[in-house]
Amino acid sequence: MKIKNETKVGVLAAAAIALLIIGYNFLKGNSIFSSETVLYAKYTQVDGLTVSKPVLVNGFQIGRVDKLELQPDGTIMVTVKIKSEYAIPKNTIARLESTDLLGGKAIVMVLGNSTEIAEDGYVLNANVEKSLMESVQPVQKKAELIITKMDSILTSVNSILNPNFQKSVDKSFTSIAATLGSLESTSKKVDALVGSESAKLSGILSNVEAITANFKSNGAKIDAVLTNLNTVSDKVAAINFKETIDKANAAMSDLQASMADLKAGKGSLGKLLNDEELYNNLSNASKNLDALMIDLKANPKRYVHFSVFGGGNKKDK
Repeated sequence: MKIKNETKVGVLAAAAIALLIIGYNFLKGNSIFSSETVLYAKYTQVDGLTVSKPVLVNGFQIGRVDKLELQPDGTIMVTVKIKSEYAIPKNTIARLESTDLLGGKAIVMVLGNSTEIAEDGYVLNANVEKSLMESVQPVQKKAELIITKMDSILTSVNSILNPNFQKSVDKSFTSIAATLGSLESTSKKVDALVGSESAKLSGILSNVEAITANFKSNGAKIDAVLTNLNTVSDKVAAINFKETIDKANAAMSDLQASMADLKAGKGSLGKLLNDEELYNNLSNASKNLDALMIDLKANPKRYVHFSVFGGGNKKDK
């Protein structure tokens, strides 16, 4: 029986399509000829997790990530497919972990101890572990602080190793040594002085002690003397104050009497203040003086005669 060319082409095309589908699913990690258990896990964030990422147990791959779906509440539902020969307890935790420094993620199953096995459609407990970069960040910050401190320390060391600074330090130590020598010699002199004058110092201290003893024994007398002094000073102050007040009262009385005499018209000043006729005469004299000054300004020739050629005898008409 002869097969037609069209049949051969159709069979080859079907085989090619089948191989293409099988190869595509193989590259994606899909199992073509084995059954799988479909499980779910919900995460708040899935940075670095993509489809076909492995599902691991102690580093061994038992499945793959099949789908990622964004939920209305902002969480991400991840669909995983586990090979049917591996049983997953229901209290297993699907932990999202980093697999490299570039941020790649995988789902690591932390198997539980439950006797109940998760079946198709079961939602596993999920957990997100910090990425390697996030874990390294605190160490990085500490390293940066240490490097900064080391830089400041090296700068200080460089300044110390500077020849000029060393010279200054040497001069400072020399000055300190000289100062200590001076202090030592001064202390020796003070010790010698104290040793030579110890007898006098003892006498002075004895005298001070005797004086304090006298003060202590005569304390009652000293208190009485001070009390008497206070009493005398209080009396003197009272006497001076009373005398001052009496003088002030006498001065006020004299002033009131003088004012009364002025009002009564006694004495020259009283008569001047109370003489109405004198006031009228002064007022009239002032008016006459004003009139005289006005007339002097208006007719000066009546009062002043001046002639160069003898015309002074002419009268003003």
